[in-house]
Amino acid sequence: MKHAIIERLTSAGHLDRIFIDGEWVRAEGQARAAVTDPSSEDVVAEIALGSRQDVAAAVAAARAAFAGWSVSSIQSRTALLDRVHQLILERAELFAEAISLEMGAAISVARSAQVPAGAAHIRVACDVMSRYPFVSQRDGITIAREAIGVCGLITPWNWPLYQITAKVGPALAAGCTVVLKPSELSPFSALLFAQVMQDAGAPPGVFNLVNGDGPEVGAALAEHPDVDMISITGSTRAGVLVAQAAAVTVKRVAQELGGKSPNVILPDADFARAVPAGVAAAFRNVGQSCSAPTRMIVPRERLAEVEQIARDAVARLVVGDPRSVQTTHGPVANRAQFNRVQDMIGVGIDEGARLVCGGPGRPAGLERGFYVRPTIFSDVHPKMRIAQEEIFGPVLSIIAYDSVDEAVAIANDTIYGLGAHVQGRDLDAARAVAARIRAGQVHINYPAWNAHAPFGGYKHSGNGREYGLEGLEEYLETKAILEHGEE
Repeated sequence: MKHAIIERLTSAGHLDRIFIDGEWVRAEGQARAAVTDPSSEDVVAEIALGSRQDVAAAVAAARAAFAGWSVSSIQSRTALLDRVHQLILERAELFAEAISLEMGAAISVARSAQVPAGAAHIRVACDVMSRYPFVSQRDGITIAREAIGVCGLITPWNWPLYQITAKVGPALAAGCTVVLKPSELSPFSALLFAQVMQDAGAPPGVFNLVNGDGPEVGAALAEHPDVDMISITGSTRAGVLVAQAAAVTVKRVAQELGGKSPNVILPDADFARAVPAGVAAAFRNVGQSCSAPTRMIVPRERLAEVEQIARDAVARLVVGDPRSVQTTHGPVANRAQFNRVQDMIGVGIDEGARLVCGGPGRPAGLERGFYVRPTIFSDVHPKMRIAQEEIFGPVLSIIAYDSVDEAVAIANDTIYGLGAHVQGRDLDAARAVAARIRAGQVHINYPAWNAHAPFGGYKHSGNGREYGLEGLEEYLETKAILEHGEE
């Protein structure tokens, strides 16, 4: 089957090239990576993978461009990012089609969430930059916040555009230059984004893209002495490896890593609303979100009621062809993830958790593609692997509690601390529970997503923050200037 997005990228020559110093160039290495449509398991394209030599060329271009870009005016940076934002909106359908093809997102989700949220990060970066006090006075000291330098940005496959803009936007707003390594598993939206940067008029070297895998390109970025900062979103294992490689050159490392987020439903919550919304949040993007609330922690006396509401919510989901507007949930993104989810469903059964719905295998009628049955377990003990390990698929664990103190203890009984949810009619009580949960972002009663809200984790979920004001500050150094006037 031919795909319009592949034909577009092929005709532009982008599948065979990387973007360095304002130009599309051939990669020095000969390696290629197959890109698979997760809905059919068919290989739809091959992309060129960069090498360490390509990383070196991209870093050199970014270093040369840094001298000018770091002292450019706020107005010029705003003008560039405004053009980037507008081009993303103009090409929204192209991005949606690319994301649906490369990682299986339902086209309705790509259109309504993946692309708009990606565009929002660029807009917010502009908003924050325009108001930010890059130079301020405090106690007779001049405080200057300056761009940290050349930044290596490593992004994952699950929210491909969204994660790119969450890093590129604030990095460029801060005055940094960047080398982006997107996931080789979902490269199409990254190639489209590089074209946006070129068409928006990014000065040569300010933005560079090198496709590649972690052991080659990711490691080369982390180790490179002329890279001043690495920002990575990915698994905790990948984050540790990058931090170890970066330690030799003492560069800053910002990590947004794994999660096993709790959703504490308090006894006074509106269960008819809280439970279906909790299922939807856990299964958003087919469960492939690091902050997905995949542990639903509920009062024991309401357990049977919760199970029935959750079962009914899953029955309303439509799993199928991601390009159909009726589909709510497409396949998981790749074979490795499909195998991981299937293995963990088996682990849950073997551990003695009780299936509420779903289970192993593909949904009925879907014999090909990386489709997973939306699965809910109950009678889950907090120490079970399915309650402790990040599965990254549509698998929800329901855990019962006997007191609010126990609910908080269960919520915090994890190596992760990225996100959390709390549901309850009494807002003061809900806020008190939120204050006790060790996580970087807590949602009370399912508020709307806000691109200004800082996002990042405690514990093994990483360090540093993205989005909004704090996201900009990750890319800044602090300089104190003290003066003594001449007598």
